[in-house]
Amino acid sequence: MAVVLVAGGATGIGRATVLAFSRQGDSVLLVDRNGPAAQTVVAEAGGPKIAVLELDLASPSAPLAAVDTAISTFGAIDAVFVAAALLSAAPLADWTPEMWARSSDLNLRMPFLLAQAAAPHLTHSGNASITFTASTGALRGHAGMPAYHGTKTALLGLCRSLADELGPSGIRVNCILPGWIDTPFNDPFWAAQGDPTAARAKIEAEIPLRRQGVPEDVSGAVIFLASPAARYITGTSLVIDGGYTAV
Repeated sequence: MAVVLVAGGATGIGRATVLAFSRQGDSVLLVDRNGPAAQTVVAEAGGPKIAVLELDLASPSAPLAAVDTAISTFGAIDAVFVAAALLSAAPLADWTPEMWARSSDLNLRMPFLLAQAAAPHLTHSGNASITFTASTGALRGHAGMPAYHGTKTALLGLCRSLADELGPSGIRVNCILPGWIDTPFNDPFWAAQGDPTAARAKIEAEIPLRRQGVPEDVSGAVIFLASPAARYITGTSLVIDGGYTAV
């Protein structure tokens, strides 16, 4: 069984993925600033090994602390999954340097620092992987979300660079690109729309499967990318969007 570090595992896609890893018997360190929600995930999983580290992942020291905790708790790391992110929506004129920095710190700097901290330990695994959560926002844009689109696009470049550097050490690095997944994470976008109900209906009508996804539509792909079945997959970007970017 594997040891998995999930950054941002208390809600949404991260939560669904923690539960999926747990169901197959893996040990999981769930890192999230929402401690009560994280403990709810532990209670829901029941029995299997899930440890919780309550931490603000946007802090520069958080990634190393998360890796150190995983090693001290389980003795190893086999997979890292980064789900934590920030979506802020505002007209261009209303953006401040602080808003931009917060998005960049969590969406881009944190995945880099987490990969940097985990890499020396991942080299000891027989099936090491890092999976970042980018977004179909890396492939197309929506007004009012420059930091989100900018950082998620940058994650694709980070993924490719790390895949090249870490591949010789046996560490695979990939990105998933979820489309519209129906979780509270997207609430800032809907709130910024003049008519949120109409905006939601328009987007759902543009998705070939005619619905938004749910977290469980994404977690299976993360499990696959961390599994031996994906042992020859690295540096790639897997779109999970119901066909939204295909048409």
